[in-house]
Amino acid sequence: MDKIIVLDFGSQYSHLICRRIRNFAVYAELVPYSIPFIKLKQMKPKGIILSGSPSSIYDDKHPIPEKHIFDSGIPILGICYGHQLIVNNFGGVVKDANKEYGSAMLSIKNNSNLLSNIGKNTRAWMSHGDEAIKIPPHGFEITASTSRSHAAVIENTTKFIYGVQFHPEVVHTDHGIQILKNFVLKICLAKKEWNMKNFIDDTIKEISKITGDVICGVSGGIDSTVTALLIHKSIGNRLKCIFIDNGLLRIDEVKSVQEIFSKMGIQIITINAQKRFLDQLKNIYDPEKKRKVIGKEFVKIFSSYANKNKNLKWLAQGTLYPDVIESGISHGPSSVIKTHHNVGGIPNWLTLKILEPIRDLYKDDVRKIAKILNVPDNIINRHPFPGPGLAVRIIGEVTRKKLRIVRFASRIVEEELMKSKIYDTVWQAYAALGDDRATGVSGDKRKIGNIVMIRVVNSTDAMTADWTRLPYKILERISNRITNEIDEVTWVSYIISSKPPATIEPQ
Repeated sequence: MDKIIVLDFGSQYSHLICRRIRNFAVYAELVPYSIPFIKLKQMKPKGIILSGSPSSIYDDKHPIPEKHIFDSGIPILGICYGHQLIVNNFGGVVKDANKEYGSAMLSIKNNSNLLSNIGKNTRAWMSHGDEAIKIPPHGFEITASTSRSHAAVIENTTKFIYGVQFHPEVVHTDHGIQILKNFVLKICLAKKEWNMKNFIDDTIKEISKITGDVICGVSGGIDSTVTALLIHKSIGNRLKCIFIDNGLLRIDEVKSVQEIFSKMGIQIITINAQKRFLDQLKNIYDPEKKRKVIGKEFVKIFSSYANKNKNLKWLAQGTLYPDVIESGISHGPSSVIKTHHNVGGIPNWLTLKILEPIRDLYKDDVRKIAKILNVPDNIINRHPFPGPGLAVRIIGEVTRKKLRIVRFASRIVEEELMKSKIYDTVWQAYAALGDDRATGVSGDKRKIGNIVMIRVVNSTDAMTADWTRLPYKILERISNRITNEIDEVTWVSYIISSKPPATIEPQ
């Protein structure tokens, strides 16, 4: 099978490059930037992509691939930091210059196979501090620029080496997918041989080889549901599904989860651990500590159950790659954005082996698998819900009062979006709460109450997201209902920060 290899230098978007390429039905694989060239050559890639990075080429011990890669004759595309590596390697000059973050207009200067079918101007997503101020000699040329980045795209068609200063893999670059497609299909000439059906078949085949029983933590969300289905198809009743009511769930969540798995013919064991989790979260304000406490409690419960059954050897989780990347656990030197309870929150003393069959996938990949596995549409289209639950939508200490406010406010948000037929058109919608309080008026009297924050975003993969421009009438209805129906609330605000620089969840 033809493949494209992505060298991971630690960018938050590294695996997103692979996901985009797999959407072309071409297999792409992420490997460490330090992979020996001889091993890379044995993989017989049709092309190599150098990812972005939080590093600068002027940092001490900045990540560098083996030099032979640049002279291999294999087509290379450098993205952001990868672009700067190419410039530096071939004798150009990169300097800490004008920082450029966010959307920029890219002007195409010359005809180019890499930039074909995108017009003369297009919007590109920039995220860099260094830039190329002098391109390499001997065959390199500039084919596109922005107002602040002179060499936004460079090419050496003789050596099949290309560099782009922006991120074509993110949705904010209008024709970024076309640029990647041009590189993969036109320049690398890779064949379309990858699909989700093959992934399902291969995954079921691999899971069937394991020995021992498997515990799978399920939540009713699509990730853990698909994980459970894949494992159930592989090993049948050797799978033990456990649903933990941690007291951090949405309204009627327990009943909903039980109904979901009953319809799919999979038995689940429900454990009420509300008091246990809430007791452990007392006096904890730091979001990283909250996530790790929650992850630790989950694992303690799973381990306690496993100790009663000596044949249980595995703990299965619906971990996705965005969880892995944001927790700083990837192939490259990535930065920790936030620890996910099911990744960085797993304690070292765990004796169960971890099984994560969809770890290398994104949410939209999982939805494709769910359709193939005949998962009901109401589950497929359900908004993502964080594993640590409402704890990450509460800024500061988690209390029963805050939980009650967030639960009811989130239910109001969902109900109003459903009434307006908007719920299925957005990625995620919820209410969050902090410790800030504001003055209001109730019955002609002064009143101090809580501030509820509403968050509604659009996304395709959770790696980037844009805030949703809800009609004012819907915002007005949401605000009126929350302040009227939840006595403790005096103000309602709407969050208009996109990701980046914000994240989707507040903590």
